[in-house]
Amino acid sequence: MQASLRPLALCPGLLLLYLCTTFPICLAQIGTNEVHVMPNTLATPDKAANQIDPALNTHSTPIKKDVDLVLVPVTITDQMDRLITGLDKNNFQLFEGKQQQEIKHFSSEDAPISLGIIFDMSGSMAQKIERAREAVVEFCRSANPQDEFFMITFSDQPQLTADFTNNVDEVQNRLLMTVPKGRTALLDALYLGMHKMREAKHHKKALLIISDGGDNHSRYTEGEIKSLVKEADVMIYGIGIYDHYFPTQEERLGPELLSEISDVTGGRTFTIDNPNDLPDVATKIGTELRNQYVLGYRPEKQVRDGKWHKIKVKIRIPKGLPPLQVYARTGYYAPAQ
Repeated sequence: MQASLRPLALCPGLLLLYLCTTFPICLAQIGTNEVHVMPNTLATPDKAANQIDPALNTHSTPIKKDVDLVLVPVTITDQMDRLITGLDKNNFQLFEGKQQQEIKHFSSEDAPISLGIIFDMSGSMAQKIERAREAVVEFCRSANPQDEFFMITFSDQPQLTADFTNNVDEVQNRLLMTVPKGRTALLDALYLGMHKMREAKHHKKALLIISDGGDNHSRYTEGEIKSLVKEADVMIYGIGIYDHYFPTQEERLGPELLSEISDVTGGRTFTIDNPNDLPDVATKIGTELRNQYVLGYRPEKQVRDGKWHKIKVKIRIPKGLPPLQVYARTGYYAPAQ
């Protein structure tokens, strides 16, 4: 995919970068175009499920960290879903609850990322598997040399197919050896992905889920996974490949499930109905991960109550730009002691 650059005279200091064509995102139009702003200065377990990876321990201790410094990755887009880059610290306001916080840390650099790919290999993916594999290739191509990857494939149960590696070819080669079959243990795969992320060496962490349906074979419940996702500092992106007709209740609820899981982390879910769009959407997600802002603050009122603390990021829109959309994690759990 080739990117073309053409300046757009919105106002002095604004540059419009047309990167890609557009695709449907849930109910909105999306594209990998970028506007650059120059700164002024679930199922009952059966026998097979009981043989799941030992890492899937329902009674494991939740992930909780010291949050003296809370870091919040932020993505900004316009109404056409083009990325907005080039903003500076003064364009952002950050709140914990109703209390505005002082932004102590600000960056927009392309920092190395620890990336996990959660790949659906259930039987319903058989007709979509080639384009889905291609999507993984395109996503990996957007990486920088310092990134590390792992991959989990899942059907009846999840399996760590490729451990953390900097070798993108290894991830791709492992994917070629997998065959679609069985049912969809999506929630179990998500748990295993979050568990694996504890070994990540980079502070910035993200999971990419590629699936064509809702969960119908996990031992973990939707509520358990949503709680785990809120406790972990991992962005989640989803690509949902859905037909217009949903034969089961699980598949009908699939898009909503992925969206709810990704939104709380500051990521997003892209819903498509044409497998041919998979590689381009994967490229868009990779580009988005490379063009995020990171805001950091120390809470004005440091409390160790083990409770969920809401975060809200607001944007001061530069003159000449249309209304902007903010994507950021919605909160964090404070340590209990």
